[in-house]
Amino acid sequence: MAKSKTLGILGGLGPMSTVYFYELLTSLTRASCDQEHIDIVISSRATTPDRTRYILGQSDENPLDAMIPDAKRLIAFGAELIAIPCNTAHYFYDALAAEVDVPILNIIEEAVRTMKGDGVSRFGLLATDGTVRSETYQRYCSTHGIECVVPDDARQARVMDIIYGSIKQNKPVDTESFYEIAHTMRSWGCERLVLGCTELSLIKKNEGLGAYYVDPLECLALSSIHACGKQSIFD
Repeated sequence: MAKSKTLGILGGLGPMSTVYFYELLTSLTRASCDQEHIDIVISSRATTPDRTRYILGQSDENPLDAMIPDAKRLIAFGAELIAIPCNTAHYFYDALAAEVDVPILNIIEEAVRTMKGDGVSRFGLLATDGTVRSETYQRYCSTHGIECVVPDDARQARVMDIIYGSIKQNKPVDTESFYEIAHTMRSWGCERLVLGCTELSLIKKNEGLGAYYVDPLECLALSSIHACGKQSIFD
């Protein structure tokens, strides 16, 4: 067992996803008392510029202008490694990692590695336009020999409406639309469906979705627990 480390959470991207990530860390850690949990420092800067708008050229406000100083503040408060509970923000992963002196766990790499371990060769991706069009997932898939399939334009627009029109506005999700997209992706031969936006992770939580739906936030939580020198409830 590695020496216990303090985790920094670079959050607020969005706020409810940060709340859920903290909940996952707590519920998935094997602990019999408070003192056996991970020491965590959380930054939740909700005013961080929208990642997708910047990636698509719809905004000139660079999220890194907030992410870099916040990551450094987490380190100043004792964080020995950092997790970012936002898939789209990993478009900026390399640039952010170059500016800080502690390891940054990678939510996309953890999700792809999990599927590789399960023998998955083809999966569907539900994510923001920023993640889909920047092909951030595809970049990590290529090194693992896994194929990433994205929705057609019409269904991708519905995914964005679920994320921005419902979850980010704290409104009920059109689950009929969500399941139609999921069933279509399955019919295309997708062995798993990745909820590649941490807002979508909340659907798995609220709907009790099964193993077909891969939640990168869960993958990140488990890898964070191990990286901090703790055991998960599955160990």
